[in-house]
Amino acid sequence: MAVMTNILTTDLNGLILKNPIMTASGTFGYSDEYNEFIDVAKLGAIVTKAISLNPRAGNKNIRITETKAGMINSIGLENVGIEKFLETKIPVLKENNIDFVVNIAGSTIDEYKILGKICNTNEIKAIELNVSCPNVKSGCLEFGTDENSLYELVSEVRKEYKGFLIVKLTPNVTSVEKLGMAAQNAGANAISAINTLKGTAIKINCLNGKIQKSIIQGGYSGVGIKPVAIGAVMRLYKTVDIPIIGIGGIESLSDVLEFLAAGAEAVQIGTANFTHPDITQNLVIELENYIKNNGFENLEELKKELRK
Repeated sequence: MAVMTNILTTDLNGLILKNPIMTASGTFGYSDEYNEFIDVAKLGAIVTKAISLNPRAGNKNIRITETKAGMINSIGLENVGIEKFLETKIPVLKENNIDFVVNIAGSTIDEYKILGKICNTNEIKAIELNVSCPNVKSGCLEFGTDENSLYELVSEVRKEYKGFLIVKLTPNVTSVEKLGMAAQNAGANAISAINTLKGTAIKINCLNGKIQKSIIQGGYSGVGIKPVAIGAVMRLYKTVDIPIIGIGGIESLSDVLEFLAAGAEAVQIGTANFTHPDITQNLVIELENYIKNNGFENLEELKKELRK
């Protein structure tokens, strides 16, 4: 079924997407991993794995653990590094006409600035600052939990990068509103929310009367975090003037509609990609059909009605 992009066109404060369905960083690889399941070019945009200045091997411990309502991941931002990413991954994205956002992560402000400058030099249209990953030992989360640190980081990156700047916020704070305002005041063009929650799982096994256990700590994602995510989006919508991209537990059209009603202009699909690798393209089609079947002219009209 053809996708009517004019019905679903999404304007994120100047960044024009074919539709509001995006993928969440860390859940979609570099895009080519999903080519056998969907036409990735049909999506609004993919957000790449977090890219660091140098290659990262990631964490050595257990990396993914399923829970009853999602999963805990402790990947540790494994990636090829910015140099190899530009050399081997960007050409594939451009060749396949895939709209993309580059998620960048650093341990220091200087690393983020260098990454921002490299992205600017290479005319990367949009980047997402990962300031909220809970499963690395330094950087990321420490910037994302304090509004003053976040303001300084975003301000410094803004000096180096002139394109569309998204800041990805953590839910692991007392006031996501303060972080949103700090990002906006520092020059962010949009906010994505939320990243994973801090989570822990304990695996217990009894062998010959002795308890064996393994403790897995990392970022908790999936359907269980949706109420937290929607609450954060609603509070941000009432606080900031820049677009919000909603993330957290989306696995159906009704979930997408809830996020749009809460104030999100677009959404990112994360954990559901692992169990339903075609979910993103299906949601594009389902959202278009919903708009047509209910008599709305386009996505903008639907969002206005949802927010009354």
